Amino acid sequence: MPRRLGLPLSLMILVGACAGSPSAPPQADQQAKQFDPPAPAKGALYVYRSGLMGAMRPLDVSLAGGAGAQLGYNTFIRIEGPPGPIDIACKVGDNTTNNQIQIQDGQTRFVEVSMRAGLWTPSCDVAEVPPTQGQTAVRSSRRVEPL
Repeated sequence: MPRRLGLPLSLMILVGACAGSPSAPPQADQQAKQFDPPAPAKGALYVYRSGLMGAMRPLDVSLAGGAGAQLGYNTFIRIEGPPGPIDIACKVGDNTTNNQIQIQDGQTRFVEVSMRAGLWTPSCDVAEVPPTQGQTAVRSSRRVEPL
């Protein structure tokens, strides 16, 4: 009997470890993957996570202005806001990495966050990527709701 309970319990622990921000509704996911231009006088930012490094551990991502998400493996968020600089922070454990992206009116930018191995603890990278690379990654990812 204990052996029979061991597998379901292991799966529940594994699924819990992958948890991050809640999934967006399917319609919102599909709409974001159309890459429509942002609303007038706004810019759009996609922040996504891909890669297998640390796939079981979500990365805490925060944006200036209070938006943020816990990005699990193959997830993304889309945020629209006024043009200007946007500070993006990625945190894993005690390590935080920051980057700033400048967004113009009507512009859409893409940022990849990824986990990397450190000497003693993991850390994360925040890097802007070209639109074609960002769109390809977003198409194969799942949209989550900002926290």
